[in-house]
Amino acid sequence: MKIGIVGAGNIGSALTRLFRAAGHEVTISNSRGPGSLAGLSAETGARAAAIEEAVRGQDVVVVAVPTIKIPGLPRELFASTPADVVVIDTTNYYPQQRDGHLDGIEDANTESEWVEQHLGRPVVKAFNTIEATHLLPGAKPAGSADRIALAVAGDDARAKSKAMALIDGIGFDAVDAGTIAESWRQQPGSPGYLKDYGVKGVHSALAKANPERQPEWRATPNSPGTYDSPA
Repeated sequence: MKIGIVGAGNIGSALTRLFRAAGHEVTISNSRGPGSLAGLSAETGARAAAIEEAVRGQDVVVVAVPTIKIPGLPRELFASTPADVVVIDTTNYYPQQRDGHLDGIEDANTESEWVEQHLGRPVVKAFNTIEATHLLPGAKPAGSADRIALAVAGDDARAKSKAMALIDGIGFDAVDAGTIAESWRQQPGSPGYLKDYGVKGVHSALAKANPERQPEWRATPNSPGTYDSPA
């Protein structure tokens, strides 16, 4: 499978390594240009390219940039991307730590609905409920008793199924978390966020989730903080 990754921070780099280990053809990109990715490219065999090239001609595109940087992605980035290309949103909104107040997330929408509006594309929400440092050591063969499960939300059944199969292929179980409008169930502060639960635990956490954003996950007059996550 051809996979493009926009953003080569902790999540993007870990997924690059996992996708390449599973035999996928991977193109990586970030805001600093291909030259900054020479080390990761040499290590994994992934192709380093400009952001536009990471989107063009792929079967799957993973968007793994900080939420605050979504509006700064190139205009019309997905304008020529075929409708059957699966776009996976890994982002999390950290208003107090990094992103500040983002209209549309604070007011009404789920984080991924907001991402969809800026990208002009439907997305599948995945890989946002696990610490980046747990991805590589956490990958386990199918059937392992301690295999980590990841919540996956999306509106298109075909796209969600493809994303879930991709997740299974790199060492994790995938749990259908419903639609993008329901993806609040897996946002920061939800019961399953960063818990590394198995399938039963993820199902239970999704059922217990509350749509109301908790105070620690809302912007304040002092937002953002000092947490930094480069694209």
